[in-house]
Amino acid sequence: MSKKKIVVCDHIHQKGFELLNKEQDIEVINAADVPKGEPLYEVIKDADVVITRSPTPVDEPFLEAAKNLKAIVRAGVGVDNVDIEGCSRRGIIVMNVPTANTIAAVELTMAHMLSCVRAFPYAHNQLKLERIWKRENWLGTELKGKKLGIIGFGNIGSRVGIRAKAFEMEVIAYDPYIPPEKATDLGIKYTKNFDDILKCDIITIHTPKNKETINMIDREEIAKMKDGVVLINCARGGLYNEDALYEGLKSGKIRFAGIDVFTKEPAVDNKLLELDNVTVTPHLGANTIESQEKIAIQAAEQALEAVRGSSYPNALNLPIKEDEIPPFVRPYLELAQKIGFLAAQVNKGVFKSIKVVAEGEIGEYIKSLTTFVVVGALKESLGESVNYVNAEFVAKERSIEIKSVVNPNMSGYKNKISVKLTTDKDVIEIGGTIFEETVQRIVEINNFALDVEPKGKMILFKNTDVPGVIGQVGMILAKHNINIADFRLGRDNHGLALAVIIVDDEVTKETLRELEDLEACISVSYAIL
Repeated sequence: MSKKKIVVCDHIHQKGFELLNKEQDIEVINAADVPKGEPLYEVIKDADVVITRSPTPVDEPFLEAAKNLKAIVRAGVGVDNVDIEGCSRRGIIVMNVPTANTIAAVELTMAHMLSCVRAFPYAHNQLKLERIWKRENWLGTELKGKKLGIIGFGNIGSRVGIRAKAFEMEVIAYDPYIPPEKATDLGIKYTKNFDDILKCDIITIHTPKNKETINMIDREEIAKMKDGVVLINCARGGLYNEDALYEGLKSGKIRFAGIDVFTKEPAVDNKLLELDNVTVTPHLGANTIESQEKIAIQAAEQALEAVRGSSYPNALNLPIKEDEIPPFVRPYLELAQKIGFLAAQVNKGVFKSIKVVAEGEIGEYIKSLTTFVVVGALKESLGESVNYVNAEFVAKERSIEIKSVVNPNMSGYKNKISVKLTTDKDVIEIGGTIFEETVQRIVEINNFALDVEPKGKMILFKNTDVPGVIGQVGMILAKHNINIADFRLGRDNHGLALAVIIVDDEVTKETLRELEDLEACISVSYAIL
């Protein structure tokens, strides 16, 4: 019997190789030093599983070369180098190792915080490199008694909060996707008002990178901050607008910043490096011996499970096997995830429950539909940390009730799926179906009948059904150079209307505020699918 083959494309800790090499039924190839491109393609051509890190682009040529590939393990959190959609089309499972670097990232955050308040790197350089002893140059401040604002209170943010409490700091957490008690049970204040964070002495961010969090801290937010604020980013590049950050540091509005991640890396030419009130590190969040050891061990364990087909821990996608799921189900699964994602963007808040209802033959696959809905809904706040394997576990951990219901087909459609998302703020219910085997459509939003393709940039505008509203909306969008690609309107019997407006251009907060200020407006929201 031939051995299964695991190819390690990038350097991992030796502990991972020790684990892999113990298995007598597995052939392990260390290709970390094999040049990328054709030489590597030759090695992976009959691989069953590969382990990669960021240096290896898992792109179309890579996937085309790896004809036998069943799974990819990304040894780390980020999967920017992996074409997940391409993998899914080929039935290749993509896994990552999301938690092994948690403590390393937490401790690096604290190191940057301490370095900023004491200007430690600059004092060190003056003494060691310039041999100058000037204590008076380095009058620092203390963490004790300072107010720390934490944006994002997940695995890393919460642990930063615990350590900050040990420094006798006052800690306040902002994360609209967690129950308040997750913070308050730790003696940490919880807020839903982002301006409370902007009033803090020190601010650190620990969110995924997505459309909601890119440039989350920009000129407008910095202007509201205290003079002399300290900012920390050991999460993802681009969460702070780097131009705004540079201006704030140069003007002195921001006293110091500690930055481990940059919009473009390697960041050897980044203008932040010019400033003398910033501490920088070259993306060292996972760079500890312990973290690298854990990443290698977990990656090896996942590769072994995947190569044997026993399980796929931390799978970021789910291949659909032709022999298990009929072809007609595939577009419904995709639609289910899109509806969940849309619902979460429109109904922001702490999730209370997610209810999935199926009508028609598709009801036989309610469990799979529910998984895809939950992944879509949680992706909005959790990004790549949620997947098809852990979605319902993550929901349970967050006290989100998941309901799956199969109803008699009374909708008039051959098959229909509906998702009802309840948060602490509101309830939204979205229904959808498939026409002509693959054409996805949203046919209902909160009892408004519509016909909307779930794709692109969408403005949802609810209003009192009076003359002139569509014209007013069009004028505001035209004023901001936003082109309307499609306009779908639903009306009810109570004098209300809901418009779903598909646009070609990005919609700013200012545009949404102007729409919201229209007299007829009841609510307005923006989503991207």
